[in-house]
Amino acid sequence: MDAVVISPARRSPSAELLALLQRRFEERLSTSQAVLLQHGTDESAYAPQPPDAVVFVQSTDEVAFVVRACARERVPVIGFGVGSSVEGHLLAVQGGVCIDFSRMNRVLAIRGGDLTATVEAGVTRGQLNAALADSGFFFSVDPGADASIGGMVATAASGTNTVRYGTMRDNLVNLTVVTADGEVVRTATQARKSSAGYNLTQLYCGSEGTLGLITEATVRLHPHPEAHAAAVVHFPSVRAAVDVVIEAIQLGVPLARAEMLDALTIRAVNAHSRTTLAEHPTLFLEFGASKAQIDEQAALVREIVAGHGGGAFQWALRQEERSRLWTPRHHAYFACLQLQAGCRSLTTDACVPLSALAQCIDETQADIAEHGLLAPVFGHVGDGNFHCLVLVDPDDAAANAAAEAFSHRLVQRALRHGGTSTGEHGVGLHKMQYLVEEHGAQAVGLMRAIKRALDPHDIFNPGKVVGHAAV
Repeated sequence: MDAVVISPARRSPSAELLALLQRRFEERLSTSQAVLLQHGTDESAYAPQPPDAVVFVQSTDEVAFVVRACARERVPVIGFGVGSSVEGHLLAVQGGVCIDFSRMNRVLAIRGGDLTATVEAGVTRGQLNAALADSGFFFSVDPGADASIGGMVATAASGTNTVRYGTMRDNLVNLTVVTADGEVVRTATQARKSSAGYNLTQLYCGSEGTLGLITEATVRLHPHPEAHAAAVVHFPSVRAAVDVVIEAIQLGVPLARAEMLDALTIRAVNAHSRTTLAEHPTLFLEFGASKAQIDEQAALVREIVAGHGGGAFQWALRQEERSRLWTPRHHAYFACLQLQAGCRSLTTDACVPLSALAQCIDETQADIAEHGLLAPVFGHVGDGNFHCLVLVDPDDAAANAAAEAFSHRLVQRALRHGGTSTGEHGVGLHKMQYLVEEHGAQAVGLMRAIKRALDPHDIFNPGKVVGHAAV
């Protein structure tokens, strides 16, 4: 999965445009090869595709200036948060100017009375929660990586807390967006709900930078529960672990987190984090409520676990203990990359209805075994979402083709089960080919019409989501 076909032709900025940007941004404009390479590389298996220039912006007005300047020449503009995307989202397949949001990192407002916070797009999940440390509130969306809020909105991210608190879509109030003609738009007010007009906030959420550039976001906050308890428990099979979570949800247990790691992933995190977890399919669970409620919930889950052959619970109650317990899950991605020296990963995800999850994962693991792949499986089983990392030698063409074929079969399997080609990674370059099959030609035609209306010259992250057929 090395090559990216660049079509239509590269649209590089003219010398005059670069000179204009240089005068405005001075040292914050870079054409250094190292900087360009960094901003044309993500966590996907695609070869790097660097932009022609990178601008380190510090305000919405500066973003609007860059967009207006590029629009005059129809030069592509690609947003960059921290570079943690895994589907080729930020690759500059037609060249252009990359806007780096890392210096737009201010928490603009915390409104405890409204349970909201407004942040610039470059603020990361960790930075926001650090700013909230003494407030009694927290921002819930936790995709694993310390991604930027702007990037999380752009990909409609979710994560370990989704089972209780919802996805990025569920935790948005409004956005500030720069449009293709350089105008600045606020998508909604501070009200928690509205019936006035189209929902522009949700239109831009998940658009992957193809409809406009998100510069600010107002997000929902949640109060910390009175008490927390986290637990790890292992199982004889992945199906048993998944079935426990589904049964607990069906019985109304308000799990705060429910993560499954298969035996291979546990082996990887043991080596990476120097833990000693039993190398079996394992659930990482968290409860958040009053102490009495946690005791009641935990007792019910223990009964369910026993009924599915699960082992003893390893509990963590204090904050430092819970952080230590969750470290293996948060490090799972990079731990798995170390399973095979010199390898890289074709990383993919799928999401299916809860009722189909155990069967879909069973079929996926059988597929992995049948084709002799090295592919850890883990995920947010509380919402039907799981990840596969297919580890391959980057120089082995046959191995790379086998990984791509597996990814294709996984998508087909998820769709057969009534699911989606991607639960949270996004479309990027890799999943474009499945949009018509998943949504139908009419729905994709409507998406392309929206793209044409909002970005008529295809300057925003061209070649992604609906591809070049949009214009």
